[in-house]
Amino acid sequence: MSTLNYKHLHYFWVVAKAGGVSKAAERLHLTPQSISGQLGVLEEALATQLFRRVGRTLELTEAGRMVLSYAEEIFVLGEELQEALRQQPASRSTQFRVGIADMVAKSVAYQLLEPAMRTADKPRLQCREGRLDSLLGELAVHRLDLVIADRPMPTKLNVRGFSHLLGECGLTFLAAPQLAEQHNGTFPQLLEAAPLLLPGEDAAVRPKLMRWLDELHIRPRIVGEFDDSALLNAFGKEGAGIYAVPSAIADTIRSQNSSSIVGQTESVTEQFYAITTERRLTHPAVLAISDAARLQMFGNSV
Repeated sequence: MSTLNYKHLHYFWVVAKAGGVSKAAERLHLTPQSISGQLGVLEEALATQLFRRVGRTLELTEAGRMVLSYAEEIFVLGEELQEALRQQPASRSTQFRVGIADMVAKSVAYQLLEPAMRTADKPRLQCREGRLDSLLGELAVHRLDLVIADRPMPTKLNVRGFSHLLGECGLTFLAAPQLAEQHNGTFPQLLEAAPLLLPGEDAAVRPKLMRWLDELHIRPRIVGEFDDSALLNAFGKEGAGIYAVPSAIADTIRSQNSSSIVGQTESVTEQFYAITTERRLTHPAVLAISDAARLQMFGNSV
C-alpha cells in the first residue's frame, strides 16, 4: 500500500459528507471529473473500493464507512487546530480534558483535579462524566488527556492505555442525624436490617462491600442502588438510608450533607486511578494530580 495522500482523503471526506461528487465539487470549487479522478487514485492507493453506485447515487462500501470514521477524526481535529490557532495568544490557554467515571465521587474528582489548575500553565479544565468504557474510547482517539476511574483499565477493551494508581482508602458510613440515632449500636453490626444505599453494579467497590457484609453475616435492607455517586449522596442526605463514602472525603461529605458518621472500615477499600495513553506520566497537570494524591489526599498509600 502506498503512502496515504491526505488531499485525496479530504476529497473523499467531502464527497461522503456532501452526499455526492457534484455537491462536493461545488464546495471544493473543482470539477466533478477532477474529484472522481482523485477518488479513483485514492481507491487504488488503498487497494479497496470506497463507494458503490446505486442507481444515480453513491453509497459507501463497508470499507468506505471505516475510512470515513478515520477521516472524520482527522479532519475534525484539523478544524479544531485551525480554530485554536485563530484565537488571540493572550486569550488562549492550554486545555486539559478529563473524563470522570460516573461512580467516582464528585468531591474526590475535585480534590484530585484541583492541583492541576495550579500548575504553571494554568490549563483550562474540561470535564466530561460518563461510563468508563465510553470515556476510554474518547481517550483512545485523543479527545481526552486523562480518565479518572475507580478501577484500572479493563483488559477486555482493545484500547491502548495505562493505569496509574493514585491511592486508596477505606469506607466511612454516614447517615442523616435522625437515621443515625435509630441505628446507634456497635458497628458494623448496626447495619443488620438497616436501610442501606448501594452504588450501582458498575462501581468497583460494590462487590468488595457485599463480600465483606456476607463474611460478617450481616444482612442490611437494600433500599436503593445508584449509578451516580452524587445521586446516591443526595438520597443519603435526605435520610433514605445509610451510605458509604471514601474515607478520604468523609469529612467533606459529612459537612455538606449534615450527616453523622455511624462507622468506618479499612477492610473494604476504594481505589482511584489515572488512566492515560502514557506508560510513564509526563503531562504536567497529570503529574500534579499524581503527586498531590500520593502526598496529601491518600497519605502515601501508593
